[in-house]
Amino acid sequence: MDTLEAIVENLKEGQVSKVRELTQVALGEGVSAGDVLDKGLIGGMTVVGKLFKENEIFLPEVMLAAQAMDAGMQVLEPLLLKSGGQKVKGKIALGTVAGDVHSIGKNLVMVVLRGSGFEVTDLGVNTPPQKFVDAALDGAQIIGMSALLTTTMQNMKFVMEALEEAGLKERVKTMIGGCIVTQEYADFIGADGYAPDAGSAVDKAKELLGLT
Repeated sequence: MDTLEAIVENLKEGQVSKVRELTQVALGEGVSAGDVLDKGLIGGMTVVGKLFKENEIFLPEVMLAAQAMDAGMQVLEPLLLKSGGQKVKGKIALGTVAGDVHSIGKNLVMVVLRGSGFEVTDLGVNTPPQKFVDAALDGAQIIGMSALLTTTMQNMKFVMEALEEAGLKERVKTMIGGCIVTQEYADFIGADGYAPDAGSAVDKAKELLGLT
């Protein structure tokens, strides 16, 4: 088993200190920070997300895996931000919508976007529509919304309506994500983009801002 595979396995098991140690080992072996992120940490969280969705593991295991991922990210983030370059590609505001306090997916997307050169404002969880509107008024070019529950997903529609009422719908791009969110739902509420995972979020953000 190589170091990246070991990161995936230990992340799945929620081994916080081991993931931190293996992240440093991988960098010492000459693996790029981007590859450690993509093939190690994101790879591990992708597996965890799949297991959670299939009810093979439960929320406590997911939270442990998230802590392990955070430990690895503490090592990687300075390198990712440095490699993102000095020029900001765009300004993005991310938040989990009202009624929903899940942050793992949002935080992962945030870190990957920052590592790719975007300036990202974290609006937090349980974010009311007005807070998204305020972020758009404050210069965000993309508003990103996350939801993990079918009961809170509908609040994405309320954010879209609030942006429209504020006259911002044509000025700012909107992107949604979360394990229960689909492209069909994005089309239904009129969002400009949908991203099923962190890597896709970067590609979609670039596309929405005409950087591809």
